[in-house]
Amino acid sequence: MACFFFLGLGGVTILLHKYLNLKKTVPATRLLEREVAAQRGQIQAFARKIRKLNSNMMALQQFEKKIRIVANLEEPAWRDALFGIGGPIPEDLNLPASLTENHSSLIRQMHAQTENLQELCLVEKQSFEELLSYLQDRKSLLASTPAIRPARGWLSSSFGYRISPFTGLREFHRGIDIAAREGAPIIAPADGVVTFTGRKGGLGKLLVIDHGHGMVTRYGHLKKWLVKPGIRVKRGQKIALLGNTGRSTGPHLHYEVHLNGIPVNPLRYILN
Repeated sequence: MACFFFLGLGGVTILLHKYLNLKKTVPATRLLEREVAAQRGQIQAFARKIRKLNSNMMALQQFEKKIRIVANLEEPAWRDALFGIGGPIPEDLNLPASLTENHSSLIRQMHAQTENLQELCLVEKQSFEELLSYLQDRKSLLASTPAIRPARGWLSSSFGYRISPFTGLREFHRGIDIAAREGAPIIAPADGVVTFTGRKGGLGKLLVIDHGHGMVTRYGHLKKWLVKPGIRVKRGQKIALLGNTGRSTGPHLHYEVHLNGIPVNPLRYILN
């Protein structure tokens, strides 16, 4: 009887000990649950940020494509080669309800997503640098294109073949003539550098501007130069006064545009 009593008492003691131990683990378990919940929240927030970055990067790519279409610039070949190796950006992450056996897999997915986004950022940076360089070059080209009239007045002679007012013979006129009052201002039709001011045969007082990109403009029959060789001029800047020097029938500006050494019709470039 006593034996059974002690056995029963021992069992109760063991149960009580286990209960006390279990009670001690409850706070630790609850703390662990809170930590797991916090981790789940952090991972979910991180995943949302990744999805947002993914979405922004896609929008940036679409914006770049539109700019390239407007600029008539093709996609770089290295971009196709790179993504042929790395593959496309992974789909959005599917978060599990609990972070147990899927935890490691989820972390790997998120790291892979992050690495892909980092790689894509570098690609986009290189692509936009190329695009910016192209657009800056185009901006320089546009600024160097003689797109405005160098003087006010009326067109007294066109580009091309005409009958010479001096010989009565058919000759090729290498520019256009703009008639106006003597002393009227002449402005630079584009950015460039003055390369020559001096007398040049029948053109009288001549001024020459090199605009770069193979573009050169010449201004003849001037009354006075307002700039010197070596001076950089801007579009719209006053460079000379209209005159009647050289072989001329009256005050006018003889204006030429040369592209890669060949005279071309200035009216092809004048927008105003």
